[in-house]
Amino acid sequence: MSETDTARRVTGEDEVVDLCRELIQIDTSNFGDHSGPGERKAAEYVAEKLAEVGLEPRIFESHPGRASTVARIEGEDPSRPALLIHGHTDVVPANADDWTHHPFSGEIADGCVWGRGAVDMKDMDAMTLAVVRDRLRSGRKPPRDIVLAFLADEEAGGTYGAKYLVENHPDLFEGVTEAISEVGGFSFTVSEQRRLYLIQTAEKGMHWMKLTVAGTAGHGSMIHRDNAITELSEAVARLGRHTFPVRVTKTTRAFLDELGDALGTELDPENMEGTLARLGGIAKLIGATLSNTANPTQLGAGYKVNVIPGEATAHVDGRFLPGFEEEFLADLDKILGPKVRREDVHSDKALETSFDGALVDAMQSALVAEDPAAKAVPYMLSGGTDAKSFDDLGIRGFGFAPLKLPPELDFAGMFHGVDERVPVEGLKFGVRVLDRFIDAS
Repeated sequence: MSETDTARRVTGEDEVVDLCRELIQIDTSNFGDHSGPGERKAAEYVAEKLAEVGLEPRIFESHPGRASTVARIEGEDPSRPALLIHGHTDVVPANADDWTHHPFSGEIADGCVWGRGAVDMKDMDAMTLAVVRDRLRSGRKPPRDIVLAFLADEEAGGTYGAKYLVENHPDLFEGVTEAISEVGGFSFTVSEQRRLYLIQTAEKGMHWMKLTVAGTAGHGSMIHRDNAITELSEAVARLGRHTFPVRVTKTTRAFLDELGDALGTELDPENMEGTLARLGGIAKLIGATLSNTANPTQLGAGYKVNVIPGEATAHVDGRFLPGFEEEFLADLDKILGPKVRREDVHSDKALETSFDGALVDAMQSALVAEDPAAKAVPYMLSGGTDAKSFDDLGIRGFGFAPLKLPPELDFAGMFHGVDERVPVEGLKFGVRVLDRFIDAS
């Protein structure tokens, strides 16, 4: 056996778990204010792994420590439009005391890799690295150019990651027309004969807002009718308890139709309780795509117990459906009332694309080849991704990070949750599917 043959024995499946563990062990917590460790170490790790197999990755640092890595793989036919595979390396913070296994240990237990980022989204980063390294080691060019982007700051809106690159280095994505990334391609088991793999074709827009009420400052012992805290608290409570009307987009309608066919029953989005009861663990993901949402997340006021403050503030995470931004903002103003000043801290658009074309066909064929019970179906993500930034360049984005999951695993509940983990076999499945997908795309 030659040295070359021996080297080829290391496959993407062989190394994906170690890649995932090593990425998790790099703390890239994003607190939204540059106070975290930053993504530079992860960017350098990714660049090293890509350089080992002959690529020439470039690191772009938008702010000290906030770094992204980009590389381009030449395809068999460079005249074809290129494909972007992007992932983020930052993660939301984690309190180790709350976890069964330390969130930055990358420990393997119960058949899973545990740690912050295991599903959001260092699993996909690892699968991408594993597939690319395997293909380049074995000399297998993709059918067309592939741009790889491992990005900073997605968890805080992408300002120092995807947005920075799109605004300052758009040439990196020259010729790219389509992209795949996170929160899609995972399985929902209906039965042993049918597993739906949810492909993200839409995502809600966002308005992260600061609410402010001005009142009259005074002594805490006095009768006070103009208390900013009271006014704001009442407005926040109205908003937090408000039920926004059901609005079914084409993506959600298509998903409910597909799921209804698989279950052998019609699902009525107007009957949210009954519909969501049929969805099991993905109810959290789907339920939030049936309406606009606005969740109060922070409150702030005062500096001393016997002083009535002259101002009170709150922060709200608002998400709106594609096509319903104006309705959402109008509803907010009615609920909050005239004494509440509303301003955006961060806002971004909603996205929705159709579930068709050669790329969708490639996803379906790759999934079925590894799981004969698979059927790809479109769905909407209640959150947002870096696809919003790449949409500014006309790049059509899909969520496709393929994972075959055990039916009992609460996958949706692990996004930003405690005890985040990804099955080892799921990672290996994803490597095989992504490899087939690249060949078919």
